[in-house]
Amino acid sequence: MQEGSVIREHRKLGPDVWSYRWWESRPSGNKIHRRIVLGTAEQLRDISSARQMTAGLIREINATDIRMAGTSITVAQLADHFEQRELGCSNGRISYSTKKAYQGYLGKWIVPRWGNYILPNIKAVEVELWLKHLQRAPATCCKIRNVMSVLFNHARRYDLYDRNPIQCSRVPNVAVLLTS
Repeated sequence: MQEGSVIREHRKLGPDVWSYRWWESRPSGNKIHRRIVLGTAEQLRDISSARQMTAGLIREINATDIRMAGTSITVAQLADHFEQRELGCSNGRISYSTKKAYQGYLGKWIVPRWGNYILPNIKAVEVELWLKHLQRAPATCCKIRNVMSVLFNHARRYDLYDRNPIQCSRVPNVAVLLTS
């Protein structure tokens, strides 16, 4: 399993950046050094905030490692991966306000409740019961459910998980039409 390293790199033009570095094995057996920029030193103030950005990346990098076969990620790790890939500044496919809304629902509702669960342990009925007892407006519950569904679709797209249990869950007291 790769852990990689996070370093701060100086740039001639512009602010310093935090980079994540790791070794990747090639089919020939050779190893190649890889690097990805996590963000600027202005965006990520210290090494601990830069390390938090790598949770999803580490899982994706290790996906082909035979030693990682059969392990599963948590909802918190999936949320980190989703935020890195979909909610970053460089993704113009999603509007700024939608990104902020997703981050809000993830940070306030989904990760605090489901963050420590591994993906196979998320069950539709359990999600329904949780939404029923939130004591929030039906529309809010619907939005939370939909963000969870988007999160699981993201996992499917990146081959981090093979199904979306949220598709089977219902929102209490609301007729929901969701095309996932």
